[in-house]
Amino acid sequence: MSDDTLKDRHAVVTGGGSGIGAATAAALLRAGARVTLMGRDAAKLDAQRVALGGGERIACVSVDVIDEDAVSAAFARAADGLGAIDILVNNAGQATAAPFAQTDLALWKRMLDVNLTGVFLCTRAVLPAMLARKSGRIVNVASTAGQVGYPYVAAYCASKHGVIGMTRALALEVATQGITVNAVCPGYTETELLQASLDQITRKTSRSEAEARSLLVRHNPQQRFVQPEEVANAVLWLCAPGSSSITGQSISVSGGEIT
Repeated sequence: MSDDTLKDRHAVVTGGGSGIGAATAAALLRAGARVTLMGRDAAKLDAQRVALGGGERIACVSVDVIDEDAVSAAFARAADGLGAIDILVNNAGQATAAPFAQTDLALWKRMLDVNLTGVFLCTRAVLPAMLARKSGRIVNVASTAGQVGYPYVAAYCASKHGVIGMTRALALEVATQGITVNAVCPGYTETELLQASLDQITRKTSRSEAEARSLLVRHNPQQRFVQPEEVANAVLWLCAPGSSSITGQSISVSGGEIT
C-alpha cells in the first residue's frame, strides 16, 4: 500500500498504546493518515506516540471507553485536534478467564463493558458526523472467540460475539451511506494480552511458560502465534479506498483456525 493511500484521513485507534492497537496506528501512519491514539494510560499513549515518531500527524487522548461522558469528550477533543474522524478502529479490550461456575457478575459485566459497550460508545461518538459526510470506515477488533466458543472464557466469548453481531447489524443500517463496518478476528496474537494469559496458565497449573505456549499455539494450524502487524494489515486493507464494497464481515486472522 502506497504511503499516501489514506492521506487526509484521520483515524482514531482505541487501545492504541500497545499490541494490535500500536501496530495498527503504525500501519495507518505509513499509509498517510493522521492518527489519534486513545486509551486509559496517558503515559503509555505518549510513549507510543514518541515510538511512532511523534510529529503533527499523531496525537493522544486518554479515555476510559466505558465512561459515556468521557468518550464523548475524548472524541470531540480528537476531532478538534486533527480534524473530522474518517476511520475508527475499536481495539480496546480485556480478557479474563474463569470456569463458568466461578464467573461472578463483576467479571461478566467487566468483559461486556470493555469489549462490547466500549465499542458501542465509541462508534456512537463518530457515527453522526460520518453519516453527515456519507463517508467512514469502522473496524472492530473482535476475536476468534467471537466466531467460536472456547472453554473458561464464557464472558469474553459473549462480549466478542456481541461485537460481531453489532458489526453486522450496523453495517446493514448504514450500507447506503458510504460507511463500512467490519470486524477483524485475531487468533492468539503475540501481545501483552497473550502474555497475561500465559501467566495465568502458569500460575494456576504446574505448566511452564513453554508448555503454556504449546497449549495455546496448537489452536493455530500454522503452529505459531499471529503477529500484531498481521492484524494491522487486515485493518489497513479494510480502511483502504478499494475495500468500499466490503462491509458486515468478520475476517479471521488466525492461521486457518477458522475457515
